[in-house]
Amino acid sequence: MIELAIQTRHTSEMVDITETVREAVIKKGIKSGLVAVFTPHTTASIVLFEKIDPKLRRDFLEALGRIAPANHPYHHDDANAAAHIKSALCGARVVVPMENAKMMLGEWQGIFFCEFDGPRERKVIVQVVNG
Repeated sequence: MIELAIQTRHTSEMVDITETVREAVIKKGIKSGLVAVFTPHTTASIVLFEKIDPKLRRDFLEALGRIAPANHPYHHDDANAAAHIKSALCGARVVVPMENAKMMLGEWQGIFFCEFDGPRERKVIVQVVNG
């Protein structure tokens, strides 16, 4: 198991962690298998997303904001109910095949850590099942 620290800077943001994950796995000497990337936080997510156009990330976060607006009168006692909802919608993990030290992502895909209740230091867990 590999544990990565991710420092977020904004209340809501998407951080491309693709290379960080790849390098961490390779440093462990693993070149093939299934790479599972997971976050144990209930106000953050891990998603596969388009990595080329940062404007699309902004569009995605704005769309989630329309689905779960921060200013809605939620029943949750804390002010971060919208962050919990966004996290549940997006999910806490992705699994990517890896072969010959290359993650088998599509040409436009990247692995993103989604922050919905920042800024703060977050944890990402990477586990590889050798194949």
